[in-house]
Amino acid sequence: MAGGSRREKKPRQYAVVGEWPYAVMDGFLPAQVGQAVARALAEAMERQDFSANSLAAASGVNRQVISNVLAGTVYPDLLTLVSLEGALGEMLWPRHLDWPVDENGVRQQPLPPQARREVP
Repeated sequence: MAGGSRREKKPRQYAVVGEWPYAVMDGFLPAQVGQAVARALAEAMERQDFSANSLAAASGVNRQVISNVLAGTVYPDLLTLVSLEGALGEMLWPRHLDWPVDENGVRQQPLPPQARREVP
Protein backbone atom coordinates (compact mmCIF):
# COMPACT_ATOMS: atom_id res chain seq x y z
CA MET A 1 0.00 0.00 0.00
CA ALA A 2 1.30 3.46 -0.89
CA GLY A 3 2.21 5.41 2.23
CA GLY A 4 3.08 2.30 4.22
CA SER A 5 1.26 0.88 7.20
CA ARG A 6 0.83 4.28 8.89
CA ARG A 7 -1.71 5.21 6.20
CA GLU A 8 -3.96 2.41 7.40
CA LYS A 9 -4.99 4.66 10.30
CA LYS A 10 -7.38 7.52 9.69
CA PRO A 11 -5.98 11.06 10.14
CA ARG A 12 -8.02 11.67 13.30
CA GLN A 13 -6.52 8.55 14.90
CA TYR A 14 -3.19 10.41 15.15
CA ALA A 15 -4.67 12.95 17.59
CA VAL A 16 -2.81 12.88 20.90
CA VAL A 17 -4.59 15.51 22.99
CA GLY A 18 -7.79 17.44 22.31
CA GLU A 19 -10.65 17.19 19.87
CA TRP A 20 -10.46 16.89 16.09
CA PRO A 21 -9.76 19.07 14.13
CA TYR A 22 -8.07 21.17 16.84
CA ALA A 23 -6.21 18.32 18.55
CA VAL A 24 -2.49 18.15 19.07
CA MET A 25 -1.28 15.51 16.63
CA ASP A 26 1.65 13.11 16.73
CA GLY A 27 4.49 13.68 14.25
CA PHE A 28 2.95 11.87 11.25
CA LEU A 29 2.94 14.74 8.75
CA PRO A 30 0.26 13.32 6.38
CA ALA A 31 -2.21 13.12 9.28
CA GLN A 32 -1.31 16.66 10.34
CA VAL A 33 -1.93 17.88 6.78
CA GLY A 34 -5.27 16.03 6.73
CA GLN A 35 -6.17 17.77 9.98
CA ALA A 36 -5.15 21.18 8.64
CA VAL A 37 -7.26 20.63 5.51
CA ALA A 38 -10.28 19.55 7.61
CA ARG A 39 -9.91 22.61 9.84
CA ALA A 40 -9.51 24.97 6.87
CA LEU A 41 -12.54 23.41 5.18
CA ALA A 42 -14.72 23.68 8.31
CA GLU A 43 -13.70 27.30 8.86
CA ALA A 44 -14.26 28.26 5.20
CA MET A 45 -17.68 26.60 5.21
CA GLU A 46 -18.62 28.48 8.38
CA ARG A 47 -17.38 31.85 7.05
CA GLN A 48 -19.28 31.40 3.79
CA ASP A 49 -22.35 29.74 5.34
CA PHE A 50 -22.01 26.52 3.32
CA SER A 51 -23.60 23.30 4.52
CA ALA A 52 -22.13 20.00 3.33
CA ASN A 53 -25.11 19.69 0.97
CA SER A 54 -24.73 23.15 -0.53
CA LEU A 55 -20.95 22.74 -0.91
CA ALA A 56 -21.49 19.36 -2.55
CA ALA A 57 -23.82 20.96 -5.09
CA ALA A 58 -21.41 23.84 -5.75
CA SER A 59 -18.26 21.70 -5.98
CA GLY A 60 -19.46 18.43 -7.48
CA VAL A 61 -17.91 16.58 -4.52
CA ASN A 62 -20.17 14.01 -2.88
CA ARG A 63 -21.61 15.23 0.44
CA GLN A 64 -20.39 12.09 2.22
CA VAL A 65 -16.83 12.74 1.02
CA ILE A 66 -17.02 16.28 2.44
CA SER A 67 -18.33 14.90 5.74
CA ASN A 68 -15.54 12.30 5.84
CA VAL A 69 -12.84 14.94 5.26
CA LEU A 70 -14.35 17.10 8.00
CA ALA A 71 -14.49 14.10 10.36
CA GLY A 72 -10.90 13.06 9.64
CA THR A 73 -11.86 9.59 8.47
CA VAL A 74 -10.19 9.93 5.04
CA TYR A 75 -7.12 11.50 3.48
CA PRO A 76 -8.57 13.91 0.90
CA ASP A 77 -7.35 13.41 -2.66
CA LEU A 78 -6.24 16.13 -5.08
CA LEU A 79 -9.42 16.11 -7.18
CA THR A 80 -11.50 16.62 -4.03
CA LEU A 81 -9.28 19.46 -2.78
CA VAL A 82 -9.19 21.26 -6.11
CA SER A 83 -12.95 20.98 -6.49
CA LEU A 84 -13.62 22.25 -2.94
CA GLU A 85 -11.11 25.10 -3.29
CA GLY A 86 -12.71 26.13 -6.57
CA ALA A 87 -16.20 26.22 -5.08
CA LEU A 88 -15.05 28.07 -1.96
CA GLY A 89 -12.62 30.40 -3.74
CA GLU A 90 -10.11 29.69 -0.95
CA MET A 91 -6.99 27.60 -0.56
CA LEU A 92 -7.43 24.65 1.77
CA TRP A 93 -3.97 23.10 1.36
CA PRO A 94 -1.73 24.13 4.26
CA ARG A 95 1.74 25.61 3.89
CA HIS A 96 3.13 22.63 5.80
CA LEU A 97 6.72 23.14 4.68
CA ASP A 98 6.67 26.42 6.63
CA TRP A 99 5.63 24.74 9.91
CA PRO A 100 8.21 24.89 12.71
CA VAL A 101 10.43 21.92 13.50
CA ASP A 102 10.36 20.58 17.07
CA GLU A 103 13.35 19.57 19.20
CA ASN A 104 13.39 16.13 17.50
CA GLY A 105 13.48 17.59 13.99
CA VAL A 106 9.83 16.72 13.36
CA ARG A 107 7.70 19.31 11.57
CA GLN A 108 4.65 20.25 13.66
CA GLN A 109 1.79 22.47 12.62
CA PRO A 110 1.32 25.48 14.87
CA LEU A 111 -1.61 25.14 17.22
CA PRO A 112 -4.58 27.37 16.44
CA PRO A 113 -5.85 29.61 19.26
CA GLN A 114 -8.70 27.18 20.06
CA ALA A 115 -6.29 24.30 20.69
CA ARG A 116 -3.83 26.39 22.73
CA ARG A 117 -6.54 27.03 25.30
CA GLU A 118 -7.42 23.32 25.58
CA VAL A 119 -3.89 21.92 26.07
CA PRO A 120 -2.74 21.83 29.72
